[in-house]
Amino acid sequence: MRFTKMHGSGNDYVYVDCFSEQVLDAAALARKVSDRHLGVGSDGLILICPSKTADVGMRIFNADGSEAQMCGNGIRCVAKYAYDHGLSHANPMRVETASGVKTIDVVLGPDGKVAAATVDMGEPVLYSQAIPVNFPLERVIDEPIRTSKGDYKMTCVSMGNPHAVIFVEDVAAVPLESLGPEIEGDALFPQRVNVHFVQVRSREEVVMRTWERGSGATLACGSGASAACVAGVLTGRTGREICAHLPGGELRLRWHQDNQHVYLTGPAAEVFSGEWPG
Repeated sequence: MRFTKMHGSGNDYVYVDCFSEQVLDAAALARKVSDRHLGVGSDGLILICPSKTADVGMRIFNADGSEAQMCGNGIRCVAKYAYDHGLSHANPMRVETASGVKTIDVVLGPDGKVAAATVDMGEPVLYSQAIPVNFPLERVIDEPIRTSKGDYKMTCVSMGNPHAVIFVEDVAAVPLESLGPEIEGDALFPQRVNVHFVQVRSREEVVMRTWERGSGATLACGSGASAACVAGVLTGRTGREICAHLPGGELRLRWHQDNQHVYLTGPAAEVFSGEWPG
């Protein structure tokens, strides 16, 4: 089976072109290829599929084999692969995901290949039951969450997948490897949650670290950066346009005031291709 390793700001996935390849057990394959010692090494597996409602479709499987609804970094790489490999030359390109059809504007480099893209992430979901989060309020904005490391305040947002955004004074000091899985599996979140710790530098700039549901610590999370942008506005900490600095690079976000959609801009890169046995 042919595969391609790609990343968006360091958020890396193994991609399989299901226009020409067949994957029978995607969950099992995701666990195998994601292993950074015995596999290819990645945050998960993304299948690029034919679609009846869009130019291409995508299915996302985390490193633990669980299926995700949306990935802001992954979808940029799907658009890059589809454009560069001739599956679709639509621009904007429409990609079907488990959280609906998303529109991506691709930016070509000097070599005629996609170098970056802007994703219309859609309108954020803020109602507790729809995120979902088991909380007695209709919205969770700067509300307390108790952990073994102390109490924090979180803002919950869905960008097609659930996010808990926690603003801190020093993001580098956060014990991500212990707090991340603790909050991810908290009973407040019936479908688990992506956890983001965010430090505000200014109203236009933040630094963040992510514990991704089903994958662990990742170098970037596009839907999480989108959620951080929304949370910054809701709590009065940032404006509607920000630059998010993540361990893997920068992402630019804009929460449009007119249509309430979040727009995510960032790079997409192909690393290498190979063949997986069996």
